[in-house]
Amino acid sequence: MLDPENLYEVDSEVPDLTGAVLLHHFEGFMDAGAAGRLLAEHLLETLESRVVARFDADSLIDYRSRRPLMTYATDHWEDYATPELVVHLLWDSAGHPFLLLTGPEPDRSWEAFVLAVRSLIDRWGVRLTVGFHGIPMGVPHTRPLNVIGHATRPELVSEYQPFFNRVQVPGNVSGLLEFRLGQAGHDALGFAAQVPHYLAQSQYPTAAVTLLDAVARATGLALPIGSLIDAAQAADAEIHRQVAESEEVAQVVEALERQYDAFIQTVGNTDLPSADELGAEFERFLAEQQRPPDHL
Repeated sequence: MLDPENLYEVDSEVPDLTGAVLLHHFEGFMDAGAAGRLLAEHLLETLESRVVARFDADSLIDYRSRRPLMTYATDHWEDYATPELVVHLLWDSAGHPFLLLTGPEPDRSWEAFVLAVRSLIDRWGVRLTVGFHGIPMGVPHTRPLNVIGHATRPELVSEYQPFFNRVQVPGNVSGLLEFRLGQAGHDALGFAAQVPHYLAQSQYPTAAVTLLDAVARATGLALPIGSLIDAAQAADAEIHRQVAESEEVAQVVEALERQYDAFIQTVGNTDLPSADELGAEFERFLAEQQRPPDHL
């Protein structure tokens, strides 16, 4: 195994981060509606930030499996989009520092990478690690979005209804990081916003807003919503327009509304009542990841 501490370089001028939170989102695994990416981009665009650690992409990324873009101009190569896997230091609206790890999901050396992240967590005294992304579900966009919360300790997600009894999903670095941190006694949790399956391949800012709320409540960070809610409102208006113009899509949405409302009426509350039925739906979507789902 690679020496984890050889996988990254750290800025020599990092302030005391004892008790800070580390958020993380990796490109490459499931992120329906681009929910996790939109949230990460929103935080970096809205809040003051700088890079404090940089991972060795050459050791972790398989360039041939997802080739970085290069720009050719007339008679020469003009630009190369260098893959970056970095830790950003940000300050929330109240001036509290926190960390955000972003970039492509490593293709190799997962265990070494996880150990490297853990060494940074120990080095900086991070108290809580939080991941976030979107998953496709058979739910309508006209009803409140739900979030699945999971953690290394049940107390960290006690306000969230358990969604699966047991399910196997494709491995991913975010999940492995949470799992290994739990084994090491660190607090870590993750959030998955349930995105209507017909919007899974589109950008769906409403899901990012839902994730932002979950992350803010779990961490205590003062995270601005600003432009993200504006983007969500604009996207929702466009979705309503497209649904109104397509009888086929409207019928799909209406069927999902009836199913959702029947679930709610059965239990008499605003939570999704049937973990087994929606869990089976989620497993079906996982099995169909090799082909694009229906979307607007």
